[in-house]
Amino acid sequence: MDRPITQKRGIKKKHIPYLIGGAFGLWFIGWAVFGNHESALRVDKEKITIEEVRQGTFHDYIRIMGNVEPLTFSQLTAQEGGSVKEILVEEGEMVKAGEVIIRLESKNLETEIQNSKDHFAEEENSVQNSLLDLEREELNLQQERLTLELDVERKKRKYLQNKQLFEEDLIAKEEYLVAKEDYDYAIHNRELISEKQMKDSIRRHSQVFMLKQKLENARRNLQLTRERQDRLDVRAPIDGQLSDLNAEIGQIIGSGSQIGKINVLNDYKVMTQIDEHYIDRVRKKLTATLERQGKDYQMEVSKVYPDVKNGQFKTDLEFTTTVPPNIRTGQTYHINLQLGAADESVLIPRGTFYQSTGGQWIYVLSPDGTEAFRRKIKIGKQNPRHYQVTEGLQPGEKIITSGYEMFGDNERLIFK
Repeated sequence: MDRPITQKRGIKKKHIPYLIGGAFGLWFIGWAVFGNHESALRVDKEKITIEEVRQGTFHDYIRIMGNVEPLTFSQLTAQEGGSVKEILVEEGEMVKAGEVIIRLESKNLETEIQNSKDHFAEEENSVQNSLLDLEREELNLQQERLTLELDVERKKRKYLQNKQLFEEDLIAKEEYLVAKEDYDYAIHNRELISEKQMKDSIRRHSQVFMLKQKLENARRNLQLTRERQDRLDVRAPIDGQLSDLNAEIGQIIGSGSQIGKINVLNDYKVMTQIDEHYIDRVRKKLTATLERQGKDYQMEVSKVYPDVKNGQFKTDLEFTTTVPPNIRTGQTYHINLQLGAADESVLIPRGTFYQSTGGQWIYVLSPDGTEAFRRKIKIGKQNPRHYQVTEGLQPGEKIITSGYEMFGDNERLIFK
């Protein structure tokens, strides 16, 4: 008689693989939903720079470098071209206005001067001869005028005599008429000659004026040529110190060439080159400080040049109070230029992290300091020491400010 077989309860061996697969699936789903998927990198905490975010006063300024220049100067310009014959004053020496600094020579100008002298002598001789001719002509006209007057008087006298004799029937009528016609002719001839002489006189006066004007022009040209010779001496235009002299014996210098400067050492300015990023914020009357030997000297922007060259624009600053003692032209100083008013802000120290992030994000440490996470931030203004944070950080938090080049795109840093 057959006995019924009772099946054993529990997990059979064939079910084990299914159970393991199900458990792994549940773990994977939980990890996918609740797990931390951030890429991570282990870093040595000793090799990074960690700073604390703090609340403080943000001073809106930039640090720039400037060169000292005299506030007033005048260019030393050669008014006439030539070769350098003699240098009478060395660079750095003090000069007075009108003092000869360089003496030039010009063979071409010497030839021009001699030609002008010869031309003036010829013109003077020619004019003198022409004036003598006009004077002789004037004398001849006066003599002709006297002859005409005498002829009129004689014919008048004869006419009056013949008229009386004719009236007394002592002469023939024909003889009387001839005397009358001769007298009338003499009068008309005198009038015509006088009119001609008057026109000739006007013409002579005009010729004399033109001849004298011609001689005066020749004399003036000679004088101008001689003045050009005087301008071969390059003179100081103002009192001051000679600088930037660019001349050597025998050197050819063209007319209008700038060969140096005369600096007035009563006052100074500082010329700076500022990054074009700040061109809209830099304007006249902005204040600045120049530090020298532990003391601050107050300055202000006096001029902003509009042109941008090589990514920079020029700005002049002048001292508003005292000028540093023993300051010299050409010295270089650091200047803090105030761009705006100070205000309370969240501040972080400047660091090389900015080169990698552009100020858009930063690594922030966890409260226990064992790791750091990438976080988006917004940076407003900046000065040589701090960045002004407008969003993303709170005072007291700690951040990494050193370079991020070795961190790649990792979202999380785990400290060793």
